[in-house]
Amino acid sequence: MVESVGGKENIATVMHCATRLRLVVKDESKIDLEKIESLDLVKGHFNNGGQFQIILGTGIVNKVYEAFTGLTNLAEVSKEEFKNTAATKLNPLQKLLKTLADVFVPILPALVASGLLMGLNNILTAKGLFISGKTLVEVYPQFADVAGMINLFANAAFVFLPILIGFSAAKIFGATPVLGAVIGAIMIHPDLLNGYGYGEALANNTIPFWNIFGLKVAQVGYQGTVLPVIGASFVLAVIEKTCRKFVPAILDMIITPLISVLFTAIKSS
Repeated sequence: MVESVGGKENIATVMHCATRLRLVVKDESKIDLEKIESLDLVKGHFNNGGQFQIILGTGIVNKVYEAFTGLTNLAEVSKEEFKNTAATKLNPLQKLLKTLADVFVPILPALVASGLLMGLNNILTAKGLFISGKTLVEVYPQFADVAGMINLFANAAFVFLPILIGFSAAKIFGATPVLGAVIGAIMIHPDLLNGYGYGEALANNTIPFWNIFGLKVAQVGYQGTVLPVIGASFVLAVIEKTCRKFVPAILDMIITPLISVLFTAIKSS
C-alpha cells in the first residue's frame, strides 16, 4: 500500500477514521490506482478535499494504520493539523467550497429538524391531502393551535439563520463564535427593515436611513441571507485576530470584543 501511493517520500501525512485510511500525498500522479485496487483488504478509494482515502473497513483500518505509520515513520497528527495539510492541496475554488461546507455541516441538524417540522405542519394544513378540498385543521379545529405551534418551531431556524451561520462561520474563521452570533443577530435586528420587504419599500421609496456625518446608511436587515453573514464573520475574524496582537492581555476581554463587534457591524451596514 505504501508503494502504491508513491512510497513514503510521497506521503505528507496520514490518519484514519472508522473505516478509511486518509492520506495527504505530495504528488497524486504517483498513485498507482490499479495496484491499490488489487490489494485484498481494499474495498475502494476516492479523492475528497485534498485527501486520498482508502476504504478498508471497521477494525481492519486500525491495524493497517499502525503498520502503515510503522513503515513510513510518520508521526500521529491531530484532526485539525491533518485538515490544514489537506487544505494546501486544494485550488482556490475547492477551498471556497470546502469553507462553505465547513460552515453549514454543523448547523445541518437544525435545518433538518426544521424541514421535517415543516413537513409535519404541511400534513395538518395541506388541502386535499387526506380529505378532498379540506385540511385536517379545517376538519378538526382542535388541532389548529397545534399546527400553529409546530409552524413556529419549524420557522425558527430559518428566521434566525444568520445567527446560526454567524456562530459557525466565526468558529471556522478563527473568531469567537458567540461574537459571530452577535453579528448575525445585529444583521436581522427587528429595528431594521425586514429584508423580505426591501423590494416593496424600494418601490414605494420608504427605505429608512441613518444619517452618519452626512453618509446615508440604509436600515435594512439581512433576513434569509447566507453570503453576507459569512463575509461579515470573516471580517470579524480578521479584526479580532488583529486586535489580539496589539491589545494588552489585561484589556483583551473588554477592548477586543468591543472593537471587533463595532467595526464589523459598521462594515456590514
